[in-house]
Amino acid sequence: MARIAGVDLPRRKQLAYALPYIYGIGPKTARVVCERANVPPTKQVEELSEADVKAIRDVLDAGFRVEGDLRRDEQQAIKRLMDLGCYRGLRHRKGLPVRGQRTHTNARTRKGPRKGLMRTKK
Repeated sequence: MARIAGVDLPRRKQLAYALPYIYGIGPKTARVVCERANVPPTKQVEELSEADVKAIRDVLDAGFRVEGDLRRDEQQAIKRLMDLGCYRGLRHRKGLPVRGQRTHTNARTRKGPRKGLMRTKK
């Protein structure tokens, strides 16, 4: 089993489809990584040699931010917006949509489940 950037890649998938399991790598980046590491993207993960895995690791270390580093950078960017007190930061702090979506209806993913009406007893 190939372990790259702290992620176990699925064994029976082609490399081009297994690399996007790593946070920060999409389909296009996966093909670029395969090309730079001189590993065919159609090769199965279980067929990779140690040299292939090392070449992929070296390519990722050299030019891409993935997994923990990328997650930390994103969290720091959001924290910076919140500390500035700008509009986007306030929306993050309140847990509301940040990019201008409507909230009168919809936005349930961001706002959470409905609260419901509280009726007063007579």
